[in-house]
Amino acid sequence: MAYCGANSPTRPFRVNILGPPGRFSREVAAMSGHSKWHTIKHKKGAADAKRGKIFTRIIKELTVAARNGGGDPDMNPRLRTVIAEAKQHNMPADNIKRAIKRGTGEEEGVTYEEVTYEGYGPGGVAVLIETLTDNKNRTVGEIRHTFTKWGGKLGEPNTVARMFHKKGVIVVDKTKAEEEALMNAVLEAGADDMKDDGSAWEIVSTPDAHPAVVEAVKALGVEPTSAEIAMVPTDYIMLAGKQAQQMLKLMDALDDNEDTKNVWSNFDVEEQEIEASLA
Repeated sequence: MAYCGANSPTRPFRVNILGPPGRFSREVAAMSGHSKWHTIKHKKGAADAKRGKIFTRIIKELTVAARNGGGDPDMNPRLRTVIAEAKQHNMPADNIKRAIKRGTGEEEGVTYEEVTYEGYGPGGVAVLIETLTDNKNRTVGEIRHTFTKWGGKLGEPNTVARMFHKKGVIVVDKTKAEEEALMNAVLEAGADDMKDDGSAWEIVSTPDAHPAVVEAVKALGVEPTSAEIAMVPTDYIMLAGKQAQQMLKLMDALDDNEDTKNVWSNFDVEEQEIEASLA
């Protein structure tokens, strides 16, 4: 999920925080292809169909977080965040505990490494793939093949990473929240941006403020469509026609890889292109 630059033909409303809390200006912005892709897939149930893959990814993340920062979530913010995500997806408590114990060495298990791959998709868009793998040779081979199949190219380290910045991003369905109440709550909690993304509100904060902003949304009785630490692009490229369809297939294929944790990109497309790809 990210922001789309002024090159998009659709330019919905954006709130941009300036200065002390309570003071803000309103300017125009647009929704990124990544955010549209994620939101529409969620509505169509595609995300639910991949619950097994989601559980596998979260188990890997729990193991790595516990290995790197210890098994106590009160002392390990990253582990605390992953546990919250696991609960959001209704992962059984026993699964969570076992994954943490494998990370701390209390139980035997596979050792995973965090590896980030970078490349270019159709039309020269930047793509960043975060993986958790027990076999880097297998993973890089699969990622390279996927890029090639859908009109992209795997790049070298630091090829596109500079084009992204880490942010907390929350997506809230418009039907679940009243604009002014939501805006006041997230501003008070430390959000930097709240943007109209068509059918949803997209709220952005620093990674440190993200947990407090999520809690502020939930305190309104609203369950976010998604809430995560995301790599947000600084610029965007609009795609259409064949390039748009190839890019959406590339995103799907990379996301389907069993070692993929997250896929980020700076593409933008019309919602009709996404709906056609999911038909």
